[in-house]
Amino acid sequence: MSESTASWPPPRLREHSRVFGMVNTLGSCFLPSRQTSEEQGTSLDDTSGKPFGKFLHEKSSGTIFFTIAELNKATDNFSPLVKIGQGGFGTVYKGKLKDGRLVAIKRAKKNHDDAQLSAEYCNELKTLSTIDHLNLVKFIGYAEEGPERILVVEYVTNGNLRQHLDGQFGIVLDLATRLDIAIDVAHAITYLHLYADQSIIHRDIKSTNILLTDNFRAKVSDFGFSRIGPSDFNATHVSTQVKGTVGYVDPEYLKTYQLTQKSDVYSFGVLLVELFTGRRPIEQKRQPKERITTKWAFQMYLDGCAIEALDSRINRSTSAYLMMEKVLELAFKCAASTREERPSMKKTAEMLWNIRKDYQGFWKDRPGLMLSKSGSQRQLQSI
Repeated sequence: MSESTASWPPPRLREHSRVFGMVNTLGSCFLPSRQTSEEQGTSLDDTSGKPFGKFLHEKSSGTIFFTIAELNKATDNFSPLVKIGQGGFGTVYKGKLKDGRLVAIKRAKKNHDDAQLSAEYCNELKTLSTIDHLNLVKFIGYAEEGPERILVVEYVTNGNLRQHLDGQFGIVLDLATRLDIAIDVAHAITYLHLYADQSIIHRDIKSTNILLTDNFRAKVSDFGFSRIGPSDFNATHVSTQVKGTVGYVDPEYLKTYQLTQKSDVYSFGVLLVELFTGRRPIEQKRQPKERITTKWAFQMYLDGCAIEALDSRINRSTSAYLMMEKVLELAFKCAASTREERPSMKKTAEMLWNIRKDYQGFWKDRPGLMLSKSGSQRQLQSI
């Protein structure tokens, strides 16, 4: 940006001066992932060389082991017609089990001996088999035969958050719905950090990993990059190679290789800005000062124009203005340049809930409405 930062922040926002350091470190988040020669701490993917199915039979009696024949039948032999996603790990298909349940079937690439693919598969399988929360995608089972490595999870019916922000379903999410989604995600991450059997750091919080139900309840998915937090009570971090998605990676983690729960908090801060602006974290086709969305939105906030950062498809109002100010203030605390300045995920969830209570007060006589593709209106359900 061409603006001088010598006199920033303005007096009205002097208390945010340390948070502003975040915008100067954002650029470092867009570097390629780095790898260290050695990882320390507890890894989710340590199976000691034995078949992963053996581990699950020992640890999770509720897990279903599928045969490839069963999954072939569920997906019509992995027909391209039921393909619903593609990623570095492999391909995701929509399937129907013999009991009638719809599922998402994540089929790894055949070169499963590749160290990275094997680690991601084992990470996700082990994590999914040990967690249970309303706002986390539910694990159903897996298949391992020859070169096949397949995960089976619940099918979440309404696509992912990024698809909705892009308008792919012809629906504009209103403010109440966006706030509820943020709260759902915050609850999910809080559970991973504090209430799972072992503290889990997701490491890849982003809009495409947030799935939505028909009632617009959010479910966090994709645990391929997840890590167990420090096992030592006095430890503050896990030393590990940098993994994540460009635009969402904690700059402190990128510089030091020290992964903490606050790394997820940083990613959540970026997600929060994305959720309310509707913009991707990086948009190269925009004017230079607007290309890094978090940096641009923070500038709007500092200038007292937070409402200008709100998704242009949402009507401006007094309540929208007040809510956007509070949301951006919280987002930039989460995305502070150092982990000490960021709130915990539990505290973040509490602050979002307080914003929601205030917002409900503004709209007590006018419940949130959402325009459907046909133009009809739907009453939002209370959480």
